[in-house]
Amino acid sequence: MHPAPSVIIFSTFSGLGFGLLAWLGIGLPAVTGWVAFVFYVIAYLLAVGGLIASTFHLGHPERALKAFTQWRTSWLSREGWLAVLALLVMAVHGAGLVFFDQHWWPVGLIGAALSLGAVFSTSMIYAQLKAIPRWHQKLTPVNFLSLSIAGGALLAGQVTWAIVLLLVAGAVQLATWLIGDGAFARSGTNMASATRLGTIGKVRAFEPPHTGTNYLLREFVYVIGRKHSFKLRIIAIMLMAVVPVILLLLPFHHIEALLAVLSHLAGVLAARWLFFAEAEHVVGLYYGKR
Repeated sequence: MHPAPSVIIFSTFSGLGFGLLAWLGIGLPAVTGWVAFVFYVIAYLLAVGGLIASTFHLGHPERALKAFTQWRTSWLSREGWLAVLALLVMAVHGAGLVFFDQHWWPVGLIGAALSLGAVFSTSMIYAQLKAIPRWHQKLTPVNFLSLSIAGGALLAGQVTWAIVLLLVAGAVQLATWLIGDGAFARSGTNMASATRLGTIGKVRAFEPPHTGTNYLLREFVYVIGRKHSFKLRIIAIMLMAVVPVILLLLPFHHIEALLAVLSHLAGVLAARWLFFAEAEHVVGLYYGKR
């Protein structure tokens, strides 16, 4: 798949923002007043900023509101509803902390659940796609949720939780890559099954379908070299998990915490770029690219 910057920014920043909102919803960190206000500003900038970035990938952004009508069948629609509800509920919870020094537990827990539900819905947009075997696996939502929760713990200043959850998220990311590498082969999809001509003999492409490029080739047949992919995986896992954990284990200073957040963010961006760049769409079989 073509790794569009808008979707990479959306899935990375909104995941971190909703992850932080989930931690705030359960009362961690236990802050009120202006300190709580700062945490909520950071969470909303990440979550809302990511959601806005996602519209830049749409051919007609003005039609985005129509997605809310398809909640019965569309994970994209469910993501939109859950994101809006999470932001509204957490706004009420934040008002209690900022203006009344009150942690309204029922509101916070509902908001936390809605926040993680929004992240889960985002992951299911990709996990439901049978045409991309690398994404069509149970670890895809686990990957999105683990990074969101770990990143949220890091932003919330929950050092012990962040260390544990970053290691878990890193392990999940490695497992997602390893299992995903063989997903296309395990799916059994090939030129014969794609064309439904396998019953009459061996199927091969005689000539390319056309001499130039087209939308399908640009969007769904992005190819990254295996050597480059391996290097980027090392960079991503080091930045997203290993470096932040090392920094958090050092004597606590604000500069180390800031560097841990920036490192994690860079690592997640790299991993999310690979998430799209390594995705093999079955339409590539038609063009002899798989």
